[in-house]
Amino acid sequence: MKLFSKEQIYKGDALTAQRQDITSTDLMERAGIQIFNWMHMRMQGAQVPIHIFCGIGNNGGDGLVLARHLITHGYNVNTYIINYSDKRSKDFLINYDRIKNVTKAWPKLLTDAEEFPEMHHDDIIVDAVFGIGLNRPIIDWVKTLFQHFRASKAFTLSIDIPSGLYTDKPVEDEDAVVHAGYTLSFASAKLVFFLPETAKYTVQWEILDIGLDQEFLYTTETEADLIGKHEVLPNYIPREKFAHKGLFGHALIVGGSYGKIGAVTLASRATLSAGAGLVSVYIPKCGYLPLQTAFAEAMVITDVNEEKITSIKLDFKPTVVGIGVGLGTDTKTVSAFEAFLKTNKAPLVVDADGLNMLAKKKALLKLLPAETVLTPHPGELERLIGKWKDDFEKLKKTKAFSKKHNVIVVIKGFNTITVFNDKLYINTTGNPGLATAGSGDVLTGIITGFISQGYHPLSAAIFGTYLHGRAADIAVEDYGYQSLLASHVVDYLGEAFIDLFKKPEQPPQPQEAEEVRETE
Repeated sequence: MKLFSKEQIYKGDALTAQRQDITSTDLMERAGIQIFNWMHMRMQGAQVPIHIFCGIGNNGGDGLVLARHLITHGYNVNTYIINYSDKRSKDFLINYDRIKNVTKAWPKLLTDAEEFPEMHHDDIIVDAVFGIGLNRPIIDWVKTLFQHFRASKAFTLSIDIPSGLYTDKPVEDEDAVVHAGYTLSFASAKLVFFLPETAKYTVQWEILDIGLDQEFLYTTETEADLIGKHEVLPNYIPREKFAHKGLFGHALIVGGSYGKIGAVTLASRATLSAGAGLVSVYIPKCGYLPLQTAFAEAMVITDVNEEKITSIKLDFKPTVVGIGVGLGTDTKTVSAFEAFLKTNKAPLVVDADGLNMLAKKKALLKLLPAETVLTPHPGELERLIGKWKDDFEKLKKTKAFSKKHNVIVVIKGFNTITVFNDKLYINTTGNPGLATAGSGDVLTGIITGFISQGYHPLSAAIFGTYLHGRAADIAVEDYGYQSLLASHVVDYLGEAFIDLFKKPEQPPQPQEAEEVRETE
């Protein structure tokens, strides 16, 4: 699913009006009707007080269309105009006149905090104040209005984007942003719904189809894509009836040190469970018995050193190497890591202490094969690219780092973001249960296992991240967030694969309500 920028959405609106021979006012009517239909289907005429706060631009115009249709269908609606400027958009003014023709009175004009209406926790607030075009700080009394929303504890529904939230830069004042319980977004979700600093401003979101030009939607390239089942499924490589393990690669996991053999165990188990044909594990001697006991399917190679890896000597050519989990950063280990990079020709997945060694000795980045996959958590990322002021700068720096070194960077988090050159791939699976020791080791193993089977490193990173999160989503139903272990994620990988081909269950549908059609 594409995440369009605001400039692309403006272009899509204009192209749609031109190609469908409609006006921008018609398109606004279409958007407002879609919001009405969404509310009407759920409310079924319930007489809950609805407070619709409209700005004086096109977002406010959408709110006026919604208010008009709710009123004509008998809902208990209070409509307010947030008069923060003398400028009004053309389509706002048209719908301002239309609602007056229906109600026989103008909506209430708000110009300062003294005029705010009383609202209760069981009311509904519709936020149609600012849309995606906001580009300046909000004046004080409007900021107070947003705080008034929060103080009421009423359910807040935002149109397109929570007011006060920018699409392309960080929030300057948290109190000047609406905290939405739900956001109905036109054409596509917004990038800010998935960034740690801004996702908190809407609890849930949903996309409404307002009939934008299909050619525009399909052919426009976006900076960011949202990754779900439908996006990863076309990349799935099915297995032939006469397939054998030799067709799916011989993966190597390198890592472990005294007290950290569990990390290698998790990663290697995940590699085989993700589909690699063979898995060898290179570890210090102290890990031999634990690993052979815990993971019988692995082939184990030990370093000459008892507690750490001091050299990496192989008598075979691996299909892919996952390196870094539990490795440590001892001086001898760093030397072994550098020597390995100088001779290695296999695709690489680098995690944990592998990343820390790259960060400490940046010259090693030149030794990485093209399209190496790096899987940092935020602390490891900071050591690689430097500090950032906000999420937008973090993404900018990560894209520059990816291009400079020709690497794929998987930024781990609630919405894990895979970055390659200027493109962002935002994962939609996973849950807070993954905030547990070893879950990153499992992800490293899954991505390594996908590359072993012949997936391109970028596809492996995107698909592996999706499957990792999906396995956790299935497992959490049995274990809950607090009790989910990284090993559970490996155990549920099979169910995550099976889930790729399951048809979604249809939720019970509410009794159909009469919808407004565009022909009305």
